[in-house]
Amino acid sequence: MGALILGCGPAVTSPDWRKLASASGSDAVEIPTTPGKSDIDALIKAGTSGDVLVHGSDADLAAVVLRLLRLDRLDVTVGYVPVSASSPVARVWGLPADRVGAALDGAAGTVPLIRDDAGGVLLGLGVLAPVHGTVLCDDATPLRGTAERVEVTPDPGAGLAVTVVRKGLLRRRSSTVSGRAVQFGGEQPVTPVRDGVRHPRPMNRWTWYRHTDDLRIRR
Repeated sequence: MGALILGCGPAVTSPDWRKLASASGSDAVEIPTTPGKSDIDALIKAGTSGDVLVHGSDADLAAVVLRLLRLDRLDVTVGYVPVSASSPVARVWGLPADRVGAALDGAAGTVPLIRDDAGGVLLGLGVLAPVHGTVLCDDATPLRGTAERVEVTPDPGAGLAVTVVRKGLLRRRSSTVSGRAVQFGGEQPVTPVRDGVRHPRPMNRWTWYRHTDDLRIRR
């Protein structure tokens, strides 16, 4: 089997999907949005010897990567063709304008894989908003009090970057620190959003941290 190409939900109606599906020596499969175990595991277990390419949203990609993690298949290289031009994952990965070409033939590399203590993964952007409590990042305390929002993204250096956005008198103020893990705790709960998907319930505590293995990507 060559590269396994997964088109998620409405993405299969796009011109990019037609280009990916016609790629020589590749297997193209249409799957639902934010696919789960029943949609992906059998495809991975079939024994792909090449890349896994995902065409869809950041949430779709995260769902696929989560299954690779659960199946202990982080040896697979992942390519991504986002449906949105403003995809946070595309920005973090540094995807070029020719995203189809990058997914099929781009150079292999790695990016930090971020996990959370609820069993999920974060590939592009995590958000806590609004925040009333304490945020710790390794030995730093980027927030003790109130902030409009806290944004977390994978960082090629330390693992993740934490940006705290506060309201100012005339404009918003932001500050960023980097580390291997970020922890939130507070009496007022907040609903985490990871790659565009809201967690099912508000949380008084939340942690994002760098996984021991990086994610293999093509860009």
